[in-house]
Parts: sequence; C-alpha cells; structure tokens
Amino acid sequence: MAPREISHDDLQLLRLLATGLPVDGVARRLDLSERTVRRRTRLICDRLGFSTAIEAIVWAARRGLV
Repeated sequence: MAPREISHDDLQLLRLLATGLPVDGVARRLDLSERTVRRRTRLICDRLGFSTAIEAIVWAARRGLV
C-alpha cells in the first residue's frame, strides 16, 4: 500500500470513530475485540504518518473519505 492510501476496512473503522463512537462501540459494530480496534487504529495512524486517530480522521475528512 502506497503512503497515504487507506483500505476500505480502515476507512470503515475511521468513519465509526469519526462519529464519536467509543472504541467498545466500534468493536461491537465491526464484530472485533476492543484490542483489535485499538491495534488497527494504531496501524492506520502509523501507515498514514500520524500520531493520533484524530489526525487520521481529520486527514480523511479533508479528502471527503469520512
């Protein structure tokens, strides 16, 4: 995956976080564990070069992805 690209699954996770849903709510919606949601969020941030999920959400929002 090239820098600043994001998968459909990653976008789905960011979209849910962007709604203000807490990690446990995102986990329930995606049928994942809270630990998996946190790990995937961290991996998304690392891949995009951000320190926080908020930065990743803002990046995606500015591009009309969330």
